[in-house]
Amino acid sequence: MSRAEEAQRILREADLLVGAAEVDAAYDRLALRIAADYEGRLPLVLCVMNGGLYATAEITRRLGIPFELDYLHATRYRGATQGGGLLWKRQPDTAMGGRHLLVIDDILDEGHTLVAIRKALLEFNPASLKVAVLSEKLHERRAADAHAEYIGLSLPDRYVFGCGMDVKEYWRQLPAIYAANL
Repeated sequence: MSRAEEAQRILREADLLVGAAEVDAAYDRLALRIAADYEGRLPLVLCVMNGGLYATAEITRRLGIPFELDYLHATRYRGATQGGGLLWKRQPDTAMGGRHLLVIDDILDEGHTLVAIRKALLEFNPASLKVAVLSEKLHERRAADAHAEYIGLSLPDRYVFGCGMDVKEYWRQLPAIYAANL
C-alpha cells in the first residue's frame, strides 16, 4: 500500500469527534477570552511548531487586538519514543524579557514538552506567560505542572488528528478533529 493510500485509509476508517463548525466556535471562544485578557497590552504570541501552526492562525486572525508573532520549535524526543530534556530546534528571535507571552499549541496531552517549554520561557523573565490550546485530552497521565490557561475543547483519550494534529504526519490540515482507528 502506498503512503497516499494509507493516508486515505486512515481517514476513511477514523471516527469524527468534533465537526468543523464546533471547532470554529471553540476558536471564537478562545479568541474572545484572550482578547479580553490582553486588551491594552501588546502580547508576544509564540506558535509551537508544527502542530500549533493551525491553532495560532485561527486564533490570531480572530483576536482584534495588536500583537507580535514569533514561533518556537522544541522537542523532547530526538527520534526516540520516550522524552528526555528539552531540545530547542528554534528559539524565538524576539526579545521576551518583560513581555506578555502567549504560547499557542494544538493539544495538551500529557504535557511534558509544554512544561519544559514553560520552564525555559520563564528564564527570560516575561511579565506574564499563558498558554492556549485548541484541545486537551481527558486522562490521568497529565504531568503535575502541565496546564493551559485557555482550552477550547476537551477530547477523549484517543489518538486524534486534524486541526494541526497529525496521524503519521498526515491530515494536519483537516478542519475537524478525528480519532484514528489504527
